[in-house]
Amino acid sequence: MYNKEEIVSKIKGLYVIIDSQLAADKDEIELSRQVLEGGASVIQLRDKSQNMNKLLEKAIRIKDLCEQYGAIFIVNDYPDIALGSEAHGVHVGQQDMPIDAVRRIIKQDQIIGNSNALSEEAIDSVKNGVDYLAVGAIFPTNTKQNTRPAGLETLKRVRTISTLPLVAIGGINIGNIKSVIEAGADAVCVVSAVIAQDDPESAARRLVKEFSFK
Repeated sequence: MYNKEEIVSKIKGLYVIIDSQLAADKDEIELSRQVLEGGASVIQLRDKSQNMNKLLEKAIRIKDLCEQYGAIFIVNDYPDIALGSEAHGVHVGQQDMPIDAVRRIIKQDQIIGNSNALSEEAIDSVKNGVDYLAVGAIFPTNTKQNTRPAGLETLKRVRTISTLPLVAIGGINIGNIKSVIEAGADAVCVVSAVIAQDDPESAARRLVKEFSFK
């Protein structure tokens, strides 16, 4: 298990959400392996099925895969599942559990990231002690309902107010990823641009090539 500083330092590059609903009939463990083989640095498991036992089992298996590849594993929404699976962290939205409440549940060396559509929200998130900031939706997306537009300008503003790892999300694909990286994103979070493709590994690899960091 990495320490907290090491985990935070690894929030960069390609960040892929394994969305159980979008994955449909695909095996999520195999899908995760393909994404990691393609070079993803971070995997987030997003599963709203409410079957906690199955979710925990799945989270443990994906966490083990991430460890094998030296990648970071994040659980969406459920700090108890993050704790039980020994995930590297948990991601919450603006309407989810407050950051201080999440912090009381997870271990000291686990991290918290959250979603922000406004620079003002990002400022509050930093004050509340998040470890990384996700900003979006950068572009229109059909993957998740009820997303709020943020755009590249918000991403640029947030970059000027915080040195925390900055994750861009929302409608990002091979055609627009370069503009997102140039706007200051440390990591680019995608869903359908990878997991909905016929060859997720190749799709991930193409996106990873757009990053110039070492």
